[in-house]
Amino acid sequence: MTPTPATPAPAAPPLMTAEEFIRLHGDESGVELVNGRVVRSPMPGEAHGEVGSNAHALIHTAVKQAGLGRVFINDTFIRTKLDGVRGADVCFVSYARPPKDRPRGYGPLEVPPDLVIEVRSPSDRSGDIQIKVGEYLNAGVRAVVVLDPKIEAATIYTADEDIPQRRHNGDELTLPGVLPGFSVPVRKFFE
Repeated sequence: MTPTPATPAPAAPPLMTAEEFIRLHGDESGVELVNGRVVRSPMPGEAHGEVGSNAHALIHTAVKQAGLGRVFINDTFIRTKLDGVRGADVCFVSYARPPKDRPRGYGPLEVPPDLVIEVRSPSDRSGDIQIKVGEYLNAGVRAVVVLDPKIEAATIYTADEDIPQRRHNGDELTLPGVLPGFSVPVRKFFE
């Protein structure tokens, strides 16, 4: 009896650059480029949507009242590396970075945001969140806030500090280096 040859494993898709990813996937949601590979995320669900909506409303109100810049939602693409594009749940770009009257385009933001807010999804593993936060900070984002609906907490990461700050339901969230004067009870994100 002659042994049957093993079937070769399917070839991995070729690695992709950020430019290729934007060209091919620039109009999609729930997709990111991580180390040259396209990664799709499952739909995150009700809690994620509500917390993200609250975060957008709180940040948007503060930014617009103070005339500080623009606020984006819904997986706005941020180029984090040559082979990395992440989709922020909410982000803020001050007018100090791009000019206020710059034309609006499609694709990733042209500059790193001042602030990114990520809402932890049920499928997000802690290590994956840490990698994403690191990519944002290394790309020039000044602060990243991770909101966790399960424990109703906010964790603040900045490029200036090695140790993240955790704020719980009874605490105030402030972002003095990014949004001067902004102060909101953490519970407001989860109501």
